[in-house]
Amino acid sequence: MNTPRARRLYATAALALPLMSAHAAPVGEDDELALVYGAGDNVSIATGNLQSLRRAPAVASVVTAADIAAMGATDLDQILESVASIHVNRTPNSYSPLYVVRGIISPYGPQILMLQNGVPITTAYVGNKGNIWGGYPVEHIARIEIIRGPGSALYGSDAFSGVINIITKSAAETPGTEIGARAGSFSTYDGWVQHGGKIGAVDVAAYLRVGSTDGFHSNLEADAQSRNDKLFGTHASLAPGQLNNQLKAIDANLDLIYGQWRARFGYKRRYDMGSGAGIASALDPVGRQQSERITSSLSWTEPQVTRDLGLGASLSTQQYTQDMSTLYRLLPPGTVLPTGAFPDGMIAAPETWERAYRFSVYADYSGLQGHHLRLGAGHDDIDLYRVREHRNFNYTANGTPIPLPAVVETTYTTPFIRPQRRKIDYVYLQDEWNFAADWNLTAGVRHDQYSDFGGTTNPRMALVWDASFDLTAKLLYGRAFRAPAFAESYGITNPVALGNPNLKPERNATAELSFAWQARNDATVNLTFYRYDMKNIIRTVPNALAGTGATYANTGNQTGHGVEVESTWTVNRDLRLSGNYAWQRSTDETTHTDAGYAPRNHLYGRGEWAFASGYQTGAQVNWVAGRKRAAGDLRAPLHDYTTLDLTLATRNGRNQWNFSAALRNVFNTDVREPSPAPGLSLPYDLPMAPRAISLQASIQTR
Repeated sequence: MNTPRARRLYATAALALPLMSAHAAPVGEDDELALVYGAGDNVSIATGNLQSLRRAPAVASVVTAADIAAMGATDLDQILESVASIHVNRTPNSYSPLYVVRGIISPYGPQILMLQNGVPITTAYVGNKGNIWGGYPVEHIARIEIIRGPGSALYGSDAFSGVINIITKSAAETPGTEIGARAGSFSTYDGWVQHGGKIGAVDVAAYLRVGSTDGFHSNLEADAQSRNDKLFGTHASLAPGQLNNQLKAIDANLDLIYGQWRARFGYKRRYDMGSGAGIASALDPVGRQQSERITSSLSWTEPQVTRDLGLGASLSTQQYTQDMSTLYRLLPPGTVLPTGAFPDGMIAAPETWERAYRFSVYADYSGLQGHHLRLGAGHDDIDLYRVREHRNFNYTANGTPIPLPAVVETTYTTPFIRPQRRKIDYVYLQDEWNFAADWNLTAGVRHDQYSDFGGTTNPRMALVWDASFDLTAKLLYGRAFRAPAFAESYGITNPVALGNPNLKPERNATAELSFAWQARNDATVNLTFYRYDMKNIIRTVPNALAGTGATYANTGNQTGHGVEVESTWTVNRDLRLSGNYAWQRSTDETTHTDAGYAPRNHLYGRGEWAFASGYQTGAQVNWVAGRKRAAGDLRAPLHDYTTLDLTLATRNGRNQWNFSAALRNVFNTDVREPSPAPGLSLPYDLPMAPRAISLQASIQTR
């Protein structure tokens, strides 16, 4: 290659690295940048092919295992809070996390697609990762790749506000055997073992973790039953009272590589798990729930079938179950409604069993000068094949619960939903075109055909310009969609939230302008401007004829715009600083008011200092500000908050014990996340964890 850019790169590399061997192997342009600036981060989620992060045709972030260790994170939620424009809210139901990206949020957070090793872990019933989530451990994570912005042109449904891909460790990334244990506040205990090695010609990586926690004991000052008590003159509420966040956990993974074949197996179980602030926003110290997720995938890749052609195929499965080991108590004993009394409380247990099969193939072709084409196709089979429900009430025609003499099974009479099945066929085409020196255009389009609501087509375009050796500019546009969840389309029995089989997918169009600046050889700055336009938002609307209750419908639009700034600075070999700031405004176009819930201002900063041989300390600050209420919520805006976390760890290498300590929320700040509008059920919002400490010990041997 003898372009002006190449000559500039080589000249700069010669000045920056005078000791570089004259016998180095030939390199490509990305490698040339690495010679000057170091290896840097690479990302595969933007196109399906590995490429440098600064040139990826998307606004993307990468969090590595080293980053996770430096921040002392023990759960995925703590990691995602550190990413620009992502904030973690909570649902009252099970205190499940809601990943709010650029101000886009809904009651269950299905607008962000979660992948594990490139495979969706979406559940069919509510369309997200599953409400009985119970956290995600971090010891076996090699890296997390995140796209902020639309990804449906490559990934289909739910890649609406972004995509999160959790990549687990392979045998090469965890050689030998690691054993670890952790103990912390709230009677939290974890133990794990992971191993990487070979059995003959097969690379093997295995991971097993068990854990339990009583959950943090924050008080809920008032709940939904507190309001009922005022309305009906009863005293049944258990508030003020403690949240119920206890759980037990088992996680396991197995990764096998043989030549071009790779098989992965995963197991995630949460059991004896409490209901957070209650399934119906009323404290429930009795109900226990559990979920079980079994995943498997088999993939084959051959990057060079011929000089210019690469092929790949994969088959994956997910079996997901959520059931109640002890029935939910939606409202406490002594509840009285206009239709009658519930001396034992309102009791219910909706349970689901579902499975998903996904098959996909792709072909990469680079035989056209300046082009890299990818053609892919696939078929998904999503089957909610079994439901079961027990409860001690039925409903009037307008949706008011009627007491029954005892708990009965309603699976075959009036269930909350009946088994449903959805099939999806899709095809996509992507072209990465280097049409001029320093210019690349990535264009793609994907068509998805659903068995229940029809087809949807979503394009993307990304123009990437290496304006100078240290500055890259990106102009991006993409459309995305979210398919209705089964609960939204097919929910029955309860008119308070009836399903609507005529729902169409939500839509989102986003434009982005992004700059990546290598300010100096040890510092980077990224700046992004974005604007999005959401349409056909799925919400509940009142049932006009019945006079009460609601039905899901495509109603309302939302627009948003914002700015993101990210920076890292390796001050010297012992000190590294990083951080980001996000500013956003999101508007509900129906009411012309702030969409609510999400922070208008979000600042995160972290410092890591290796202050002595084998020791490292760190501090991180998180400032969340400007959260407005949604339309119809008359409560005052939530208070801003700032938290500080501290970590201390040893870095002793292999065959030696390593220890770490993390102190979170050092100043015991009263952190609250917004409860759903209009706030009548949980008027004082959702309290988060107070000050907490965790202590960890691990050893890795060959």
